Amino acid sequence: MAPDGRRTDYPLGQEIAHAVTHGAGALLGVVALVLLVWRGVQAQDPWRIVAGAVYGSSLILLFSASSLYHALRPGRAKQVFQALDHAAIYFLIAGTYTPFALVTLRGPWGWSLLGIVWALAAGGIVFEVLVRRRFLRRLSLVLYLALGWLALIVAVPLVRHLPAPGPLLLLIGGIFYSGGAGFYAARGLAWNHAIWHLFVLAAAAFHFFCVYICVMG
Repeated sequence: MAPDGRRTDYPLGQEIAHAVTHGAGALLGVVALVLLVWRGVQAQDPWRIVAGAVYGSSLILLFSASSLYHALRPGRAKQVFQALDHAAIYFLIAGTYTPFALVTLRGPWGWSLLGIVWALAAGGIVFEVLVRRRFLRRLSLVLYLALGWLALIVAVPLVRHLPAPGPLLLLIGGIFYSGGAGFYAARGLAWNHAIWHLFVLAAAAFHFFCVYICVMG
């Protein structure tokens, strides 16, 4: 996962670490998808099934794209997966919002949030696919964080409807995503990108447990 595409010349050992960490994330994403959908089936709730399928699929796509991007040698295929990796981040952000919008909030707040987030994510995906200039790609990290923290707009109704420890898990996950971005930006730090990957895995884990326990339950 490389949010702004500025650096692709990592040493082989680091690229292996990047591929392995998010490869593990992809496998865990498959487990998450099965658990989430099964939870929805048990509840006999179509909204939970759809929300779980979308969220679980977004985890698999993000971690798979990131792992393959880092595993490939420099060339055309790596460039394609770099664009897919960047676009998948928007898909994961919108996918993470989906269970909260469809299950926890629903109603006017939920549908509005769902429409806004997916529209912005679609715009971000188009931006990532079409824009090739690196100085513009530097906006990507800011856009990811802004879209992620857009949840603050619905903080009050979300906290009201989300049972404990949901709000805390959601907040901790957001902090891990944002804190990891600091390591990503620390270009002079050895293995900074691998550390960033670990932060992303931790953040995704907190959000998964929030969804599985407090939304799908």
